[in-house]
Amino acid sequence: MASLINKQAPDFTASAVLADGSTKEISLKDYAGKYVALFFYPKDFTFVCPSELIAFDHRIGEFEKRGVVVLGVSMDDAETHAKWRDTPVNKGGVGALKYPLIADTSKAITNDYNVLHEQSGFSMRGTFLIDQKGVVQHMVCNNLALGRDIDELLRIIDALQFTEKHGEVCPAGWTTGKSGMKPTAEGVAAYLSENAAKL
Repeated sequence: MASLINKQAPDFTASAVLADGSTKEISLKDYAGKYVALFFYPKDFTFVCPSELIAFDHRIGEFEKRGVVVLGVSMDDAETHAKWRDTPVNKGGVGALKYPLIADTSKAITNDYNVLHEQSGFSMRGTFLIDQKGVVQHMVCNNLALGRDIDELLRIIDALQFTEKHGEVCPAGWTTGKSGMKPTAEGVAAYLSENAAKL
């Protein structure tokens, strides 16, 4: 999987089902100047996927509080996305999600982000955090059976925004309220002398 870290996120234009249930074409450039959490999942009406999409939906307020737009992507068409949203949760649906689901029917977006699962032909569980300049700052990719941790993505967003604001770096296990590290030899020494035993 080729890394997109520190590179401009590939733009795309595709049909999407929006939070209000309408369908329209959207582009990544529509969100220029905003943070974007772009995530790929294998397929509508499958197994692990609804748990992830609902978990994103339950935390949408946390993303919005941080100024982050959430966009989901699979190879299903917009009609299938709409049907899945209209299917009750107790019957395997995801309900009326508060973020768009993008229809990557051509696999172009999946290929541009290098998350094609070759054996199945679906997207892997790829997650990308794109900063306000359109640069990929974080990416992680799980195989089909392994659901992702949405709270970990929120932690990464907090870390990115902390380092942007303070100019310090975020050591292992950093969470909001913990000390950052000055990116110098002295900063490393000072941080480790105080925190190494707790790592």
